[in-house]
Amino acid sequence: MHGIADAGFQYCSPIQAASLPHTLRGNDVIGKAQTGTGKTAAFLITIFNDLLNNPVEEERFAGEPRALVIAPTRELVVQIGEDARQLGAHCGLNVVTLIGGMDYQKQLERLNSDLVDIVVATPGRLLDFSGRRDLYLDQVEVLVIDEADRMLDMGFIPQVKRIVRLTPKKTHRQTLLFSATFTEDIIRLTEQWTEDPVKIEIEPESVATDTVDQKVYLVESHDKFKLLLNIVRQDDVNSVIIFANRRDETRRLHERLRKAGIRCGILSGEIPQNKRSRTLQQFKDGEINCLVATDVAGRGIHVKGISHVVNYTLPEEPDDYVHRIGRTGRAGATGTSISFACEDDAFLLPDIEAELAMKLPCEQPPAELLK
Repeated sequence: MHGIADAGFQYCSPIQAASLPHTLRGNDVIGKAQTGTGKTAAFLITIFNDLLNNPVEEERFAGEPRALVIAPTRELVVQIGEDARQLGAHCGLNVVTLIGGMDYQKQLERLNSDLVDIVVATPGRLLDFSGRRDLYLDQVEVLVIDEADRMLDMGFIPQVKRIVRLTPKKTHRQTLLFSATFTEDIIRLTEQWTEDPVKIEIEPESVATDTVDQKVYLVESHDKFKLLLNIVRQDDVNSVIIFANRRDETRRLHERLRKAGIRCGILSGEIPQNKRSRTLQQFKDGEINCLVATDVAGRGIHVKGISHVVNYTLPEEPDDYVHRIGRTGRAGATGTSISFACEDDAFLLPDIEAELAMKLPCEQPPAELLK
């Protein structure tokens, strides 16, 4: 409770209110929820409550976590780890994060320096550790699979299946699975991995649209950069994430913005993990106020007070649009999303509108923004 109060939580978000009564009793839950709904705190509070209420009496060994959280991207793992340390600051439980792209030896030292209670990891790195017999999953009491749909998209499901097989059978552990969408594939997996789960669905519309003022500017492709520059330079734009679909696009945008004197960072899959972590920290600390990102990198960005999201290119997948604009207007704050629709990608708008169940207002950008 002390950790929850320190984190500034006063009330449950809808996913927390719907899931906690079941998860605190030890039931399996499959939850349909986007990022930004508070699901991370929902499963972390469940884990802490379970581990604190059921202390282990017999001898414990290094590298045997009691709870395991797997998530698809490194950023998300780091973010969940930070949230766990904040919420569990007064619990005396040891949280270790394992991600690829970082020094294996250093992570191993952290794992072995003390008994580990909670491991948060990406699938590949977790299998590295268990394959080398540095980590054993047979004592896991609570298993959390986060962003299951994204794991499927990224081709991680075979790895996740191997991980699940290394944990106790489903009748001997609690399993919580979260996904932004429930496809047939996901439903089949939940049947394999969970025991009589309670199914909770939190509709994404309220997440995406209530707190975000959405604009679509119809613009010719050769005017896009000029428009972007003028938006970023406006006084009310204090922190902005700019999304592009491809790595080469983010790289070019980043270079052009820096040449124009904008303090900005880049987050994409080709940037080494330690550099991505540093960039994200600079953004959180306000040293840079502009980030150019791809969707995979964008999923793990949970920064308070992002005022604007700009879709420099419209996403090809409608649910990526919901995720992108969900970076702003979080936790009760309001934000603005501006999407550029040009001759190359305007055809993607109807699918996005169908996903949001609303029409998006399309307009010509104000003349002063095209100067």
